[in-house]
Amino acid sequence: MRDGVHVRQTLSRGRKVTSSMDRRMNQYGSCLIVLAEWKEPVYSREGVRLVTSSWRRNSPQCVDSKIHHNNLINNILAKIEANAAGADDALMLDLEGYLAETNATNVFVVRGEEIQTPHADYCLPGITRGVVLKMARDHGVAALEKRISLSEVYAADEFFTTGTMGELTPALEVDGRVIGCGNPGPLTRRLQGWYDELTARTGEPLPF
Repeated sequence: MRDGVHVRQTLSRGRKVTSSMDRRMNQYGSCLIVLAEWKEPVYSREGVRLVTSSWRRNSPQCVDSKIHHNNLINNILAKIEANAAGADDALMLDLEGYLAETNATNVFVVRGEEIQTPHADYCLPGITRGVVLKMARDHGVAALEKRISLSEVYAADEFFTTGTMGELTPALEVDGRVIGCGNPGPLTRRLQGWYDELTARTGEPLPF
C-alpha cells in the first residue's frame, strides 16, 4: 500500500476486568489498533454544501476540542442534522456563536487575498490546517487566526475546509446561501495546487 491509503491509529486502555468507569479496572494493558485501508478523499474537490448545526463544539471546560479523542457525540449529532437537511456536512459554532469547525474538518474563510481560520480553541488544530497556514504564508498569502462570525462566512469571497480525508475542499453554499460566485474560488484552487505539489514531494520515503 503506497498511495491512496488512509491509516487510522486508535489507542485505548484495553480490556477491563469488569464493567466500570474506574481506570483501575483496565488490567490487561493498553491496546493500539492500526487500521490501513484503501480510501480516496471523502469530499469532492469541486465543492460541498454545509448547514449550520444547532449542536455546539465543546469548550475547554468540557472535553477539550483540541484533543483528538473519540468522545465525538456532538459532531455525530451535527452530522445527523446535516444528513437530514440534505447537506454534505455541518458547520459548528462555539458556545458564543463564533465559527469553530465542521463536524469533521477545519474551516477557512477567504477575503480577497487573505485566508482566515478560527483560533484552535473550540476545534482540533488539525495537521492539514497547520500545513495550509504555513503554505499560504510561504507563498505570500496573508493567513490569520481570528474569531469569525457566521455573517462573515455568508459574506466571504470563498470558503473551504481542510482535513486528512478531505484535503482542501471548497464550500460552495452555507445554509442555502451561495458563497462567492458559487464555484471553487481562485485562491482555493491555487491552494489546492500548492498542497498537491507539497504532498507529492515531501513525507517519509517509501521502502521499495
